[in-house]
Amino acid sequence: MHKNVVAALLALLSVFALPSAAQARLQCVTYARQVSEVQLSGNARDWWSHAEGRYERGQAPKAGAVLAFAGTRSMPYGHVAVVSKVVDQRHILINHANWSRPGMVERGVMAVDVSAAGDWSEVRVWYAPTRSLGLRPSAAKGFIYPRTVTASAETAAKAG
Repeated sequence: MHKNVVAALLALLSVFALPSAAQARLQCVTYARQVSEVQLSGNARDWWSHAEGRYERGQAPKAGAVLAFAGTRSMPYGHVAVVSKVVDQRHILINHANWSRPGMVERGVMAVDVSAAGDWSEVRVWYAPTRSLGLRPSAAKGFIYPRTVTASAETAAKAG
């Protein structure tokens, strides 16, 4: 029993002794790296440029791709989300973290292309506190495709 008390006390003390970064909530970049095959670093706003030459990029949603949001005044670090399902050309389901609440993971939530050109440059995303799509569109760069998604698309195109 004495060992259990000491272990519990040490665990409690480590919460106060760890640097704040170790106690940080789950961020979108960390989550996207964990659940996708796109392995990039840096802030979410930098993923689009960091993907150049490493991953294919484009404006068409595909399951497994990462949707990269631009950094803006209201979202200075940008955002990344992983496409779980393509519903149609303008509606997708995404998995992401740190959107509706700090550290919150959301799976299978709706994202809608509201851009005039239909190029996913403006996106509205499900926002849990209002139980609806966000009131304002968010700027997006496009989709980063993991190598397996790109290979699958090329194979399907050749077979068809």
